Amino acid sequence: MADPKGFMKYTRELPETREVSERVNDYRDLYKEFPKEKTVEQATRCMDCGVPFCHSGCPLGNIIPEFNEAVHEEDWESAFRILSSTNNFPEFTGRICPAPCEAACVLGINSPPVAIEHIEKTIADVAFEKGYLRPEPPMGRTGKRVAVVGSGPAGLAAADQLNKAGHSVEVLERNDRIGGLLRYGIPDFKLEKYIVERRVKLMEAEGIRFRTNANVGENVTVSELLNGFDAVVLCAGSTVPRDLPLEGRDLKGIYFAMDFLEQSNRNVAGDKISEKERVTAEGKHVIVIGGGDTGADCVGTSNRQKAASVTQIELMGKPPEERDPLNWPNWPMVLRTSTSHEEGCERQWAVMTERFIGDGYGNLTAIETVRLEWKKTGETGKRELTKIPGSEQRHPCDLLLIAAGFVHPEKGGMLDRLGVETDARGNVKTENYRTAVDKVFAAGDMRRGQSLVVWAINEGREAAEAVDGYLEGKAGVTEGHEERRVNG
Repeated sequence: MADPKGFMKYTRELPETREVSERVNDYRDLYKEFPKEKTVEQATRCMDCGVPFCHSGCPLGNIIPEFNEAVHEEDWESAFRILSSTNNFPEFTGRICPAPCEAACVLGINSPPVAIEHIEKTIADVAFEKGYLRPEPPMGRTGKRVAVVGSGPAGLAAADQLNKAGHSVEVLERNDRIGGLLRYGIPDFKLEKYIVERRVKLMEAEGIRFRTNANVGENVTVSELLNGFDAVVLCAGSTVPRDLPLEGRDLKGIYFAMDFLEQSNRNVAGDKISEKERVTAEGKHVIVIGGGDTGADCVGTSNRQKAASVTQIELMGKPPEERDPLNWPNWPMVLRTSTSHEEGCERQWAVMTERFIGDGYGNLTAIETVRLEWKKTGETGKRELTKIPGSEQRHPCDLLLIAAGFVHPEKGGMLDRLGVETDARGNVKTENYRTAVDKVFAAGDMRRGQSLVVWAINEGREAAEAVDGYLEGKAGVTEGHEERRVNG
């Protein structure tokens, strides 16, 4: 620990966002440049705790105090080597992870936590800039072939690890571009797509083959996978959105959030969208149902499309603005205001949608809601959300976006043809990432359910180790954070 008083000398500081009036007119990165010497100061705030709880907060187990120390010493190459030993894609997580590591930071008990996510992003960017991150194909090949289905963060991480182990890896993506959620689910103002493309090109240079427009169960047969590869890893995500089967659900103007975001990302990428298929918030009263990150992405995208108004409603009550001190080191349930909310959005909590209202010609014109409150019900006194009588309200709305999460991976097609089992929640059932079908593994949201990008990367890494153990005739590792032995 080079400066034991660093956390006393410097306060938490992050890059400033560009002015709202500027950034809502483009889809470029939200943030201004941040001097590297400022990042060095932020790394100096790390206390090198005797028990670094940030490790337990991070699903990947990133070795955070050590890479902070390297940044403090301005040894960026060592910082990158330390960070990349546990995280395949710090340029992604450093931009879009909610940073549970920061929530567990010991300094955060009574001060602003260390800016771990920003430091991570900077390390990755410097690594690309300085050439520390360059193609490193494996020294030799095992002769084993592995198919990875899905090119989101779990699939990319599994492919990267298996390639490092010397196996020949082919990634199959049903879409027309590689990246999955990273490509089409996250707006460019949060993750510019050159960052994804840069990583994919590097992986190609290391020997990984990518095949787009490859829909397993449709134009790619299951027998092709099972007969042509020594192992298969399913990383196709949890893609069935949670619906709201209410009166008026068939009205024109109601869309799932991911459909809206994907089309926007395609438009930004230069794809031609026909007028008939085009979904835009321009000039419309937009309501987003769902208070999570995907809902916030819909808010930011709607603002850039020049919506007349944007409202986000959430079923649960408004979270507290301050963290409960007893909550540390767990993830705090506090009010979070994103950059998208700052650009213009009315937010309402404890509101439930009752029905969708049309104009008589099949077009959405409004929604009807009711306010909720927590009440004790029944003999047990259990608290439940109940409707407040007389609180019904009608909101003008001609574009409604459902951002209520995802329930499970798609049934039929690939999963049915493979014959894999699913659990009670509809996710692919595994034991040590291995399904009941011989040589078929699963990882990511398809296996654990909807989660964070950082968890998906962790899943891909652990699944890769299980596959490697299977191919090499080893037992592999058991699931669980404590017994993780991930290939470096």
